[in-house]
Amino acid sequence: MKTIEEVRKLFADDRFATENGAVVEEIGDHFARCSMKIEPKHRNAMGAVMGGAYFTLADFAFAVAANWQEIGVVSLNSAISYLGAAKGEMLTAEARCIKNGRTTSFYQVDVKDELGNLAAVVTTTGYRTVKKA
Repeated sequence: MKTIEEVRKLFADDRFATENGAVVEEIGDHFARCSMKIEPKHRNAMGAVMGGAYFTLADFAFAVAANWQEIGVVSLNSAISYLGAAKGEMLTAEARCIKNGRTTSFYQVDVKDELGNLAAVVTTTGYRTVKKA
């Protein structure tokens, strides 16, 4: 069983997400909670959080949840629904495995703002590139 520090070190190489502020907060069985402090670079021309910031955090949470125990799952398909503008200065994404099959998996990632409001939902189908041990 990996520690949270080992998982953070493993995913530090996920540079796009980590250089944009994504941090692993919690891990569990096919679960991850990650956060991102909202900075000016995450905002669009209207001052709202850019859709790519929500998606980057959600994609990172999926990657951590699907791979921290055993590397080898990549995204086949993702869909995002934006539900509301984030309030506050922090986003949190919780990725949960809905179905973990032999070669494919299905995850739901809820992205919430600092007040706990659901701002976006991402669904991702994962593909296992390495056979399960």
